[in-house]
Amino acid sequence: MIHMRLMGLDYGTKTVGVAISDPLGFTAQGIETIERKEENKLRKTLARIEALIEMYNVEKIVLGFPKHMNNDVGERAQKSLEFRDMLVRRTGLEVIMWDERLTTVEAERTLIESNVRREDRKKYIDKIAAVFILQGYLDSVYIKEQISSET
Repeated sequence: MIHMRLMGLDYGTKTVGVAISDPLGFTAQGIETIERKEENKLRKTLARIEALIEMYNVEKIVLGFPKHMNNDVGERAQKSLEFRDMLVRRTGLEVIMWDERLTTVEAERTLIESNVRREDRKKYIDKIAAVFILQGYLDSVYIKEQISSET
């Protein structure tokens, strides 16, 4: 069992979607989307993440890693790595990079299936993508634990 809260982050050019796990590490819930006016103005974004880490007793961060479909690390993925380094410096927590290649597509599909109007979707998309990132990680840890407990 994990028994600690994890934070999932979907880092975008103007927003960061935030999700938190339940204390047992089974499920991820979206909690908010942090917005900023300019891509490189990250002081308030980092301060808000730190406040949420404290509020939820977060012990580990899972950050979406937007690689290209051919597995290349492009500009967005490079910016995510730089953001990871900032998070590690600011929080002292472990930051796990998690492949997020299809999370935005999944998030969009989920919102459409939930009949969320197009103009409302962009309010939720980053937060939902953060949920998919964190849930993907939680599921992989759970599967690994099940496999290792059976051998």
